[in-house]
Amino acid sequence: MDSIHSDALVFFGATGDLAYKKIFPALQAMIRRGNLNAPVIGVAKAGWGIEQFRERARDSLEKHGGVDEAAFKKLAVLLRYVDGDYKDPATFQSLRKELGAAEHPAHYLAIPPVLFSVVVEQLGKSSCAKGARVIVEKPFGRDLESARALNQTLLSNFDESAIYRIDHYLGKEPVQNLIFFRFANTFLEPVWNRNYVESIQITMAENFGVQGRGVFYEEAGAIRDVIQNHLLQVLVNLTMEPPAVLDSESIRDEKVKVLKAIPALRPDKVVRGQFNGYRKEKGVAPDSQVETFAAVELEIHSWRWHGVPIFIRAGKCLPVTCTEATVWFRQPPAIFSATAPPPNYLRFRVSPNVTIALGAMSRKPGEEMVGEPVELVAAQHPNAKEMDAYERLLGAAMKGDATNFAREDYVEEAWRIVDPVLGTAVPVHEYEPNTWGPSEIDKVLSPPDGWVDPTPPEPPT
Repeated sequence: MDSIHSDALVFFGATGDLAYKKIFPALQAMIRRGNLNAPVIGVAKAGWGIEQFRERARDSLEKHGGVDEAAFKKLAVLLRYVDGDYKDPATFQSLRKELGAAEHPAHYLAIPPVLFSVVVEQLGKSSCAKGARVIVEKPFGRDLESARALNQTLLSNFDESAIYRIDHYLGKEPVQNLIFFRFANTFLEPVWNRNYVESIQITMAENFGVQGRGVFYEEAGAIRDVIQNHLLQVLVNLTMEPPAVLDSESIRDEKVKVLKAIPALRPDKVVRGQFNGYRKEKGVAPDSQVETFAAVELEIHSWRWHGVPIFIRAGKCLPVTCTEATVWFRQPPAIFSATAPPPNYLRFRVSPNVTIALGAMSRKPGEEMVGEPVELVAAQHPNAKEMDAYERLLGAAMKGDATNFAREDYVEEAWRIVDPVLGTAVPVHEYEPNTWGPSEIDKVLSPPDGWVDPTPPEPPT
């Protein structure tokens, strides 16, 4: 961890949707906890002045979480604004002037990926990159080649230690809990390997469509949007080795080792689907071949996990909204009779609520030795006091803690894994909304225990 704290936060795309929904609420929360006391400079091309920018911030908070008057008063004082075109050097000269005495600013690129290189190069030319950090919002490229090109641009203006590739999923409390639960509980280690684990399933289901983002989804698709980043991150947290020490580089080293051990996806181990009605969405081509559902099978060629099949699926317009991972254990010898194969598993639900569940067999009351499946559940429901992912990650980047940010080699390894199946390398099959994807999935991918469909989350108790 770099001990130098950023003395200013600059965010490009200050008038955009991400800033409106996520960044302003995160900034207010940081002030409320005493974690922000530096100038916050918004940069955009909107023809605005500082008063309009402050009004935008207040409106954002009113719509997303509420205004804390004391915290907002401090935020309003910290806010600065620079209006201008990202391609115009004068914009960055104005930014350099607005930074004043700040020597270690953090530049957050909350802008479309097509503008990343433009802004990074202008930061370098204007000396705004000197002593600074850069926080880059995903996606980091759209395939391996473009990811390498983006990394080359970043590294020509910033050291790798100053680059923070942000993915809000890594900042979520439940995702971080996967690592903590694994390594803080001794009972898991003896069985957390190929000798006892039969298979792993990870599902990210959403019961809604593209919600008016047809143009974006035509450029992305399910594999690029969530499998290449979010779900590989869940897998890495489940399967990484314990780091030697708890510093950011040691943790990230272990994560990269997992990705390096995963062979690139094969087209015959991938199913793509598109929900009926997607092509009617605004911005979607009438003959679109973009997937709104994808399922893949992969393996980790490491000593711990060799031979354990891993199944990942994600999709829109599925029956529920939920993300969970299930680790299935091998069946014990059939000494005791049972009505079905013993459901020995450990289930992690990471959204919308946090659940850790152990599937086991218990003896039925009576004279005979007959068992029945039971599930032992520990659930934690979100509360308003928890840190939002953006609050956590922006605060960490300003402190110089890179633990939950993707490193150059991690990004490129993740793209290497999915690269062969991007685009139309695999045919797309139609499926009906409120189902678990196209029927072809059962012909191509067959988990040993069958696909386990997440159930709707239980209400808080």
